Amino acid sequence: MDYNFKEIEAKWQRWWDKQDIYRVSEEAQGQPFYVLDMFPYPSGAGLHMGHPLGYTASDIYARYKRMCGFNVLHPMGFDAFGLPAEQYAIQTGQPPHLTTQRNSDRYRTQLRSLGFSFDWSREVSTADPRYYRWTQWAFIQMFHSYYCRNARRARPIAALAECFAKNGTQGVNAACTAPLVFTEKEWNAWDEGRRQEVLMNYRLAYLGETMVNWCAALGTVLANDEVINGLSERGGHPVEQRKMKQWCLRTSAYAQRLLDGLDEVDWSDSLKETQRNWIGRSQGADVFFRIKDTELQLQIFTTRPDTLFGATFMVIAPESPVVQHITLPECRAAVDAYCAQSRRRTERERIADRTPTGVFTGAFALNPLNGEAIPVWAADYVLAGYGSGAIMAVPAHDSRDYAFARHFGLPITPVIEGCDVSAQSYDAKEGIMCRSGFLNGLPVAEAIPRAIEYVERQGIGRIRVNYRLRDAVFSRQRYWGEPFPVFYKNGIASTLPEDALPLVLPEVDSFAPSPDGEPPLARARHWAWDTQNNKVVATDLIDHHTVFPLEKNTMPGFAGASAYYLRYMDSRNDECLVSAANNRYWRRVNLYVGGMEHATGHLIYSRFWNKFLCDIGVACEDEPYGRMVNQGMIQGRSSFVYRIVDDGRFVSAGLKDAYLTQPLHVDIGLVDGDILDIERFRAWRPDYANAEFILEDGKYVCGWAIEKMSKSMHNVVNPTDVADLYGADALRLYVMFLGPLELSKPWDAGGIEGVHRFLRKLWRLFFDAQGNFAPSDAPLDPAELKTLHRTIKRVRGDIERFSFNTAVSAFMICVNELSERQCGKRAALQPLAALLAPFAPHIAEELWHRLGNQGSVCAAAYPNFDERFIAETSFDYPVSFNGRVRFKKRLPLGISAQEAESAVLADPACAKAMDGRTAKKVIFVEGKIVNVVV
Repeated sequence: MDYNFKEIEAKWQRWWDKQDIYRVSEEAQGQPFYVLDMFPYPSGAGLHMGHPLGYTASDIYARYKRMCGFNVLHPMGFDAFGLPAEQYAIQTGQPPHLTTQRNSDRYRTQLRSLGFSFDWSREVSTADPRYYRWTQWAFIQMFHSYYCRNARRARPIAALAECFAKNGTQGVNAACTAPLVFTEKEWNAWDEGRRQEVLMNYRLAYLGETMVNWCAALGTVLANDEVINGLSERGGHPVEQRKMKQWCLRTSAYAQRLLDGLDEVDWSDSLKETQRNWIGRSQGADVFFRIKDTELQLQIFTTRPDTLFGATFMVIAPESPVVQHITLPECRAAVDAYCAQSRRRTERERIADRTPTGVFTGAFALNPLNGEAIPVWAADYVLAGYGSGAIMAVPAHDSRDYAFARHFGLPITPVIEGCDVSAQSYDAKEGIMCRSGFLNGLPVAEAIPRAIEYVERQGIGRIRVNYRLRDAVFSRQRYWGEPFPVFYKNGIASTLPEDALPLVLPEVDSFAPSPDGEPPLARARHWAWDTQNNKVVATDLIDHHTVFPLEKNTMPGFAGASAYYLRYMDSRNDECLVSAANNRYWRRVNLYVGGMEHATGHLIYSRFWNKFLCDIGVACEDEPYGRMVNQGMIQGRSSFVYRIVDDGRFVSAGLKDAYLTQPLHVDIGLVDGDILDIERFRAWRPDYANAEFILEDGKYVCGWAIEKMSKSMHNVVNPTDVADLYGADALRLYVMFLGPLELSKPWDAGGIEGVHRFLRKLWRLFFDAQGNFAPSDAPLDPAELKTLHRTIKRVRGDIERFSFNTAVSAFMICVNELSERQCGKRAALQPLAALLAPFAPHIAEELWHRLGNQGSVCAAAYPNFDERFIAETSFDYPVSFNGRVRFKKRLPLGISAQEAESAVLADPACAKAMDGRTAKKVIFVEGKIVNVVV
């Protein structure tokens, strides 16, 4: 009987759904175990091969733990808000909730077809008001909280206001935007507006001025990865750095706890190190430099105050407002031009570009240790958001300062004895100080704390621990996102009552920004809050004394992803985000599988979010994820078109060097042998409908690269297309067989045929020569027992180690050995079916039931091995003559030296190797070697 995978897979998927096999309950038997995947954004492109790589790995582990007796929560949902759906809505006029729902339905169908054991009863979508109600609720809690550094936790903002009313800022140690000092008399004398302005300085969710990537043409703030060479990825529009008032989350308040928590989780060292670097803890001192001939002073943070005597210039971030205050008139034009140029570059581009650029402001600062006047420059290798946005430059001992000084001919003064700075800076933290006044003669290790102590004692600085981690910008000038539960009364932000949630996205006549540049929500006719009746009303009622405007920005994409793991624990609860009972039962995610690319985004934000929820008693664990496994990338061949920046035409790859171009990914389905189908390209996106081309020999030749397979790179291969040809089980096995899970690997469709042949070979083990299903009841012989139990031991260990490629290899070896022995015995085939079930559940379920078992193989006990059947009874000894190995001799384990000598010397191969010579001595090392000395 042939292996008909299409019939088998469809049959068991229907049965699993009907039996509700994967639904989990907190009342079930077994220790709870929570397996989570990073949920997908449901784009119109559907799944790509990167999805089943991670999802299959987590599914294998979830099925394995379930078969080991655990009560496994393995949910799935959709990260449904985002810019692509909104841009599609703008281009086509289709409401994003309809396209998102259509895409989600497609994803769900695809995921079901691949046999994943998700509990769909717990599905969440971040665009569902029943879900984002709790995102809005969490925002309200953050708005009404501050971070107390003494208690190392969030506390109610009302408690802080009480402190201010009693003692002013005396005794207050709270995370804030700017240090404030005032008395209780001043606080009590202020009106409500001033008090709320002060409290905003401390709230965990607050309005603040921050630098963003602003695209005027799209009318929105863009993330760094949405900007390419200063232009938007969509449309090629100019993007500039702009300071805007935005909602922010005070993630920086939790920086130390985020660092400390890394010691509690089972993550890879590389992932932890990435987070530590992103958080960026450093200990040093704030030092004050007065601007010459003014009352202004610059505050800089340095971890090396011992090098203050080597500071020969200062650098300020070009976007810092201080630049405009200190620039002299004769330098104004050059400074303004440079600052305008810098605004067109993202922070990521500025950090990556090592080319020295900058402009002299005309101002000088006074070194507080020696009074020396040093020039102040604006340069974009300093960022306003890091520290104070200004640095003292010590070119002799910092490589980037050194390159800047050499480029602009600025002094380089070494302050460590014996260092050679003729060709490069001397960055070592060792040596003896020189040219440094009171620090002369001290080793660097002693000079650093001495300098910190000195600047604080002299009142020219203060000791400080600094973090690179900055507060998260939480506003987007878009439609398709969670509305903020905020209205403005007399310009003061207030939150909606909790019982009025969710605040649902309103209908708008267009999803583009309003004609005057406001966010799309400004187009809504009903987007005002009636405080008397607690409901949304028409905006033309705003002049009424109880009706006030609602916030027009929406939350960013990461908002909904920050606590979805908690909602899965209790996804149908309408009373709270998660009940205390359910949260205590599941506690946190035991295994989280996702990409390393989320190390500095989602994982930081969600850990912050969870720690806050833990502070207010909602989450019972301070860390949301126990074990974290990062799958590598499935790589594909990407194709590029090249858009000319000046006029928007597309130039063929061979001619692009003559123009300033912006490379853009193009759908690989529009490219054949690197030749672009121009008409299909024009039909691909509305903004390309009238695209013009500069061709080579009448053709448009695309560029290419091997990159991560991703929808954003338009190089995806649809996994369900592959499953239609070979089966979901073959696809699952193949993506695991490609190589170690954590490594990136290129997609190669050719190899899946071999995996499909393996499944057919496995299938034939259960049938006789006439095609009848006929496993025998004969007992296994020692060799068959050894094959079976060795495979069980290997596969169990490989699953625990996430070494799935070697597990698949073990299955193949097992089936080959059983096939060679024509072993069609139930005693081997039944445990083999159960053993394979996490990897290839459809064929395993079919064979399990054909063997006469009741119930699902998913609920069967996972096979255990017996070490007795694996133990070796003999060993192949290398036999050497005068140290040179000539043959191998299989001897029983435990054999004596005399017996081994007799057996070796009696072997005909020994006589041949000795060639008539006499053995002088035989050296026997048990379990290692036999050496004959002749």
